[in-house]
Amino acid sequence: MTTIATWNVNGIRARQEQVLDWIARERPGIFCLQELKAAPEQVPEALRQLEDYWTFWHGAGGYSGVGLGIHKSLAAEPPEFHHPRFDHETRIVTARLGSMGELEVASVYVPNGGKDYAAKLAFLRELREWAAEARRENRPLLIAGDLNVAREERDIHPKERKPGQIGARPEERELLAAVVGEGLADVGRALDPENDALFTWWAPWRNLRQRNIGWRIDYLLLAQSHLPRVRAAKVEREVGTSDHAPVTIELAEAP
Repeated sequence: MTTIATWNVNGIRARQEQVLDWIARERPGIFCLQELKAAPEQVPEALRQLEDYWTFWHGAGGYSGVGLGIHKSLAAEPPEFHHPRFDHETRIVTARLGSMGELEVASVYVPNGGKDYAAKLAFLRELREWAAEARRENRPLLIAGDLNVAREERDIHPKERKPGQIGARPEERELLAAVVGEGLADVGRALDPENDALFTWWAPWRNLRQRNIGWRIDYLLLAQSHLPRVRAAKVEREVGTSDHAPVTIELAEAP
């Protein structure tokens, strides 16, 4: 069984010890981190030299930046890390793992769109095209990360819903639905279809996290062909001080 996890850490330097403790406790086979807010050389050395993991850090020091870690039990040699052609602002890194049934894993941060909404839509369109290309080439995907879109109304707590708000507009939802439509499954929802309180992000005020008044915007989108291998999924709402929680799945070994 392999644990695969995604977590928007909202600053890797501020949460270094929390991330290290979490990795030591969970021992994920694959971890995907977003919003590093650090260039690769600014990532703490303890994480860059993480024992038992191949890691890749992709950032420019702004609010974005992503990381991807692969446990050495899944890859005897360092995987080849790639950036799709549309990655212009350190928002996505990928690696393909033969040990996981040729699964290609992507750690993704979709811009929230508050400063440049058109750029967010463009990124989602490109993500959809990339997923479509992978489907045509029979490359099973796992897209893991902060996608900054609530797929349905129930993915936002009723107290947080506002007309026309970014993250819930029809065109954003249509684009994310198109990404999922390229042969992917929204694992969290697939395993917990009746849960209307399945949130992953909470605004950092009024104890919203403790009260679970939030949004579901962090996802693990897995190739439908691999979905039968999923044994569990969870949101770790009590972990860390980021405004996002880690989201994890348990994946059985490939037959």
